[in-house]
Amino acid sequence: MKDIRTRAVHVAHELEVPASRPLSVPLVQSSAFAFDSADDLARAMAGPDGDYVYTRRGNPTVRALERTLAGLEGGASAIAFASGMGAISGVLLALLRPGDQVIAQRCLYGGTYAALSDLAERYGVEVSYIGGDDVAEFEALAGPRTRLLVLETIANPTGQVPDLPGLLAAARRLGVRSAVDNSLASPVLCRPIEHGADIVLHSTTKYLAGHSDVLGGAAVFADDALRREVWPRTVELGASADPFAVWLTLRGIATLPLRMREHCANAGLLAERLAGHPAVAAVHWPWLGTHPSYALARKVLSGGGGLLSFELHGGREAGRAFVEGVRLARLALSLGGVETLVTHPASTSHRELDEGALARAGIGPGLVRMSVGIEAPEDLWQDVEQALRYSFGLTKQASDS
Repeated sequence: MKDIRTRAVHVAHELEVPASRPLSVPLVQSSAFAFDSADDLARAMAGPDGDYVYTRRGNPTVRALERTLAGLEGGASAIAFASGMGAISGVLLALLRPGDQVIAQRCLYGGTYAALSDLAERYGVEVSYIGGDDVAEFEALAGPRTRLLVLETIANPTGQVPDLPGLLAAARRLGVRSAVDNSLASPVLCRPIEHGADIVLHSTTKYLAGHSDVLGGAAVFADDALRREVWPRTVELGASADPFAVWLTLRGIATLPLRMREHCANAGLLAERLAGHPAVAAVHWPWLGTHPSYALARKVLSGGGGLLSFELHGGREAGRAFVEGVRLARLALSLGGVETLVTHPASTSHRELDEGALARAGIGPGLVRMSVGIEAPEDLWQDVEQALRYSFGLTKQASDS
């Protein structure tokens, strides 16, 4: 019998059960994997699809998520990351070189905007911005140095929906690769690869995991050759997914269609009522008939999504008062969870943008972003209504004085 110190280290385990298989994906938390021969280990190190060597390079639980996401998005393969920004940064750093041009949708998530600005400042990547609904504008800017088109299925926080079919088709014609952030729509509402996207990006933290307890990201590729091009750079970057976070994400995905149905229904009810409220100057929800992207949203999306924003009379003071005045909803930065969250983008998620950039992106000083959860809709409305009264009262007192 071995010494207890040895037995404590070498725990007996079996990863395979001969006569049955587990219903849920097993969590394989091991950081490294053992081999019987040096040649086998060397072969496993050769690429992304060999035997598992080291979890930064690949892991059984992580691979299960990658295959699941590729299937949901209609892609060939995927890479899971430690965060949504890990996915965005990994793809940008893998595909761009100094002197290249990126064309991006003007209204982007603040983190993406910051990453592109950093590439422009530090590495000489030219970044040009377009509105997102005019194919001719993209074609006029594209040239021999254009390497990537960056879009969001539903823009955060304005709800803008770009002309995915038109822009992605134009990018294909011009030989420009495309990456679409689908975090706000999820594959339940839109699958950009079906419209011609080369890469679909996700913050799996949001709707895919759905319970505000995961940090993760992913890139899904229409062509596996592109994944193989990107994969070595992402391994070097070190933004690899954690198996436990991946395991939680897989658990969340099982209820994704059910949750998205409730998110969309609740957001639609609130959008309609907010549109008629005297304290509200404008409502941004893509399936609202007055939204500028309404026609495109109905064409591209199978639902309006769970994120809406609205501009309050009273500007920045009203917006801040509202997010501090909610009682059921919570003031928090993220989105896509089962609970309703509110934030003030101008001072939080889009703080990287100056006043001019905010204005160009359509983000006003009194804009409130609401990630609508799956609570009872009337409970949500009562909370929104009392917060509107609170914010309107404070800003009216300030203006009177």
